[in-house]
Amino acid sequence: MSYSIHSTLRDILSDDGAKAVLERHLPGVSSHPDLPMAMHMTLQQISYYPEAVEAGVTQETLQAIDADLKALG
Repeated sequence: MSYSIHSTLRDILSDDGAKAVLERHLPGVSSHPDLPMAMHMTLQQISYYPEAVEAGVTQETLQAIDADLKALG
């Protein structure tokens, strides 16, 4: 399966390689206390929330994550 910022968080976290990409760009994301509420959302959707920006989810970070996720596939 190929992944991108348009994949759900659940799908990304179900793959060890994709999960490692997220952890590299957003350390601690896979253990965030709000994670269960966001599992059905894509990274792109999550990025619109102010809390995501505060946690470091910027457009630049999303572009880097997207490139790394696509490189897995």
